Amino acid sequence: MHDIRAIRDNPDAFDAAMARRGLESVSGDILALDEARRARIHAAEVAQAEQNKASKEVGAAKAKGDDAAFERLRAKVTEKKAEVAAMQAEAREMDDRLTDLLMGLPNLPMDDVPDGADEADNREIHRRGEPRPFDFAPGEHFDIAGVKPGMDFETAARLSGSRFVVMSGGVARIHRALAQFMIDTHVEENGLSETWTPVLVRDEMMYGTGQLPKFGEDSYRTTNGWWLVPTAEVTLTNLVNGLTLDEESLPRRFVAHTQCFRSEAGSAGKDTAGMLRQHQFEKVEMVSVTHPDRSREELDRMTDCAQGILERLGLPYRTVVLCTGDMGFGARRTHDIEVWLPGQDTYREISSVSVCGDFQARRMNARFRPAEGGKPRFLHTLNGSGLAVGRCLIAVLENGQQADGSVDLPEALHPWLRGRTRLNPDGELV
Repeated sequence: MHDIRAIRDNPDAFDAAMARRGLESVSGDILALDEARRARIHAAEVAQAEQNKASKEVGAAKAKGDDAAFERLRAKVTEKKAEVAAMQAEAREMDDRLTDLLMGLPNLPMDDVPDGADEADNREIHRRGEPRPFDFAPGEHFDIAGVKPGMDFETAARLSGSRFVVMSGGVARIHRALAQFMIDTHVEENGLSETWTPVLVRDEMMYGTGQLPKFGEDSYRTTNGWWLVPTAEVTLTNLVNGLTLDEESLPRRFVAHTQCFRSEAGSAGKDTAGMLRQHQFEKVEMVSVTHPDRSREELDRMTDCAQGILERLGLPYRTVVLCTGDMGFGARRTHDIEVWLPGQDTYREISSVSVCGDFQARRMNARFRPAEGGKPRFLHTLNGSGLAVGRCLIAVLENGQQADGSVDLPEALHPWLRGRTRLNPDGELV
């Protein structure tokens, strides 16, 4: 959410930043509502003072035995009390409208984020590894002979509908090993704190990270009001919801492996083949809570953590900074990491790492006490995949596929597979 005082102080700068996100002349409606709200609050305070003055005069009139003055002043107190209540109610209603208006606006992009309309305007900032040359036509993950016995979309469709998968045998084992490899690497080498969180959350938590009010259709809600998390960003970031931390405790760095659930509203016909875009999937999610002065460098650190997983697995990738038109609602700057998929002959997103500034912290009322004293300040939050487990599985299978339908597995993964190094053409780990 945005700071109304900053909009008051520099509406032109706010409008210029919003224009980069495709929204024109936003501040006018905000400031008009804010001015009306403040005027109503002031009027209520004036009426309250008049009520208090009349209340004192009532007592004085009664003490003097002036019945006429007593009745007139008592009527005035009743009138002013009703005025105050009405104006306070109006001010609260305006405050709610202002909050809703601010809640519905995206974050302001950093100055160094490239302008653009869509993914065609994203800018590559890093590339590592060369795609492997094949002496045969590489297939997509679901067409590899050794993968087919362990990746069943037909049964999943019978159980749950489209965009689900049943994994079994060697494929399921590799999927689990990848998640454990990621978690262990982030905890033991990258200094993140392993965390286990619920996958069902209240409305307030979805508001806190920005999934609500605008993007409710993208997630699933239970009949008793819980939301299934679209990512552990929701729970990990909200660990500081409503808290005021000591500056000395920053940064706080969390990592969690969870199920994730997305309705994929509006994505019909897009990336539906195989398990690239599923309603239920797993991610290893990283979240950092930092001092405002150090959030930009934390973005680079988190990007390195995600890239490091791909480097350990020997998977070619590139990293792009998203343009203003492709960046997510709550982000100020986003680095997308895209892994090479030979079956599709293209790079595909496997991680998105974003710095949100104080945008989420304001929604959550999450602050810290400066070590040098002074008023508490809003924290900065960051989030990123470290990595999407299913997409990493796809990349491992496609990049390691052999002409006979087997899959050679990355050396870094062997310890988590108890020394097994290959998925044979029959789908067995050997």
